[in-house]
Amino acid sequence: MAKRDYYEVLGVTKSAAADEIKKAYRKLAIKYHPDKNPDNPEAEDKFKEAAEAYEVLSNPEKKQRYDQFGHQGVGGAGGFGGGGMNMDDIFSQFGDIFGGGGGGGFGSFFGGGGGGRRTKKGTNLRVKMKLTLAEIANGVEKKIKVKRHLIADGVTFKSCSACQGSGQVKKVVNTMLGQMVSASTCGVCGGSGQIVDKKPADADARGLIVKEEVISINIPGGVAEGMQLSMSGKGNEIPGGVAGDLLIVIEEIEDKVLQRDGNNVIFDLYVSFVDAALGASIEVPTIEGKVKIKIDQGTQSGKMLRLKGKGIKDINGYTKGDQLIMVNVWTPTHLSREEKEALEALRDSENFKPDPGNSEKSFFDKMKEFF
Repeated sequence: MAKRDYYEVLGVTKSAAADEIKKAYRKLAIKYHPDKNPDNPEAEDKFKEAAEAYEVLSNPEKKQRYDQFGHQGVGGAGGFGGGGMNMDDIFSQFGDIFGGGGGGGFGSFFGGGGGGRRTKKGTNLRVKMKLTLAEIANGVEKKIKVKRHLIADGVTFKSCSACQGSGQVKKVVNTMLGQMVSASTCGVCGGSGQIVDKKPADADARGLIVKEEVISINIPGGVAEGMQLSMSGKGNEIPGGVAGDLLIVIEEIEDKVLQRDGNNVIFDLYVSFVDAALGASIEVPTIEGKVKIKIDQGTQSGKMLRLKGKGIKDINGYTKGDQLIMVNVWTPTHLSREEKEALEALRDSENFKPDPGNSEKSFFDKMKEFF
């Protein structure tokens, strides 16, 4: 089933301000929250859908990529991004949405028994991925080595005595208006509600070790320079919380022959005057290898040829761009005496005098036609 447009999910327009987006999400989160809709799978799906939409549209970078590339730009397919949000990820948003500094959640909001601490998340890891034009064109699977903080084997935890496992320390202050209760993250356990009980010698004080892992990454076709993909749960782990994400920043390796222009690729073809006048069959490079094209008799410099579907896959669908070939007639700069004499004999020929007429399109007309 295709994902719904995130703006449609929240019921806002693309020009909606951040406050409007937050307000729309808050309304839906209250309406479809599991505490208000027990044993209702449809409500839970709508709750998750709204959270996923807000997770993207509330982030300026993700919102920009979504506006430009759609769901694929923010990892709507292929194992990246928001599509894999779980309930812990969703509830971690509520401190910002409902004004809670780091806890409470919906259990206290609705008077239910949830009332748990805010789920903590490990730090994200960021890597740069350099891709060739061929790899970008159709997508590619890459394997990289990443050093992550992982919970060591054999580590056991116990409830934090400073906060009694709640992850928060509450203080009661007497004021003119009565007693005020404030809550802050526990400084002993860092908000996880747990501290290390037993650990192996190679683990740090938090029970973590640094381990190098080989991670397979499926890069979708059509990515672009500066685009950031996310693999959920492949970042650093944290006791009592969920692992962070692995962020993959795309870098394009400049191709020496082909130039990228959106989903199209451009190739400058230089042909001799003889080939342009008489016609020829010429081999040209493409992303997928060399192909032969026909140069018609009397081809003029500046003519554009199109190889349909020889460009880059669209990141939002299954279509592909084209390869555009700009024909340039090469004028020799050094001629032998015999060559000069041969050309001089043709100087006054009517066939060699420029006569563009109305049938020849200008450069700007050609650009309008192709773009």
